[in-house]
Amino acid sequence: MKKLLIIAGVIVVLFGLIIVLNNQGNEAKLKDNPYGTNDLKQSTIDLLSDKNYQNIITPTELEKKLSKGDPTVVYFFSPECTHCRAATPKLMPLAKKLGVHIDQLNLLEYENLFDKYGIEGTPTLSYFKDGKEIQRMAGDADEATFEAFLKQTDLVK
Repeated sequence: MKKLLIIAGVIVVLFGLIIVLNNQGNEAKLKDNPYGTNDLKQSTIDLLSDKNYQNIITPTELEKKLSKGDPTVVYFFSPECTHCRAATPKLMPLAKKLGVHIDQLNLLEYENLFDKYGIEGTPTLSYFKDGKEIQRMAGDADEATFEAFLKQTDLVK
């Protein structure tokens, strides 16, 4: 019985240590994050250092761009979406190669925007011009399909 209590105590201490280390790791990742808050879901925190998710935009920043009428490509995604996790590593390097900046809006953190922008699922890629959506593509696709979408915008250099 004493051995069982010792083993249980060691397990509790190990779990506590794991939690402390995870929290310390999250604190480092959250420093200077693009969301402007530390109240993020863990799956979002896990993407903060991913090179394919470095064009994060907040809803306020997006509204400013759209109200100015700037041509804008927005990638609506969720870090918990398996299709997004498959699409992003194809889309973002392609956009860089074509010279197209894509703003990434995380709908897991801003769920109220599904209705505002009429998003039915993630990933969704939208092209806005003069504050209005001109073109939309939903779901994962191959590189050629993403390239065709991006070339239809007037942003390819």
